[in-house]
Amino acid sequence: MKLNNLKPAAGSVKNKFRKGRGQASGNGGTAGRGHKGAKSRSGYSRNVGFEGGQMPLQRRVPKFGFNNINRIEYNGINLDVIQLLVDNKKISDSLTKEDLVKHGLAHKNDLIKILGRGELKAKVNVTADKFTKTAQEAIEKAGGKAETIQSK
Repeated sequence: MKLNNLKPAAGSVKNKFRKGRGQASGNGGTAGRGHKGAKSRSGYSRNVGFEGGQMPLQRRVPKFGFNNINRIEYNGINLDVIQLLVDNKKISDSLTKEDLVKHGLAHKNDLIKILGRGELKAKVNVTADKFTKTAQEAIEKAGGKAETIQSK
């Protein structure tokens, strides 16, 4: 190997032309930026969505929908998930919010709502913030209790 054989690694050299290095390079003077205007100046960075002073698309298009600031979000747990916990011997006769947090089905501050998908064969006493009608009936039909947590 000799010095005249050395080459940079493939893909490491990005720019073929050195801009702003004199008139003889063909990229001197304005360095390909044109004359005057914001784009010709150093430190220029265009804002995302900027359209040259024209009203941007995201401001021209009408907005839809409504976000209710008083909405209460519940974390839904279905009956088939509860049955799976019983089948895997993770719970035996009662299911509380702490159990759901321990098994990664909810977070500590979540509100829990038991939903009626699937069927429950085991007798389980379930404690949650809310129940659907079908879920409550299914739990009581299986011989368990559906207890609602009284919120503060």
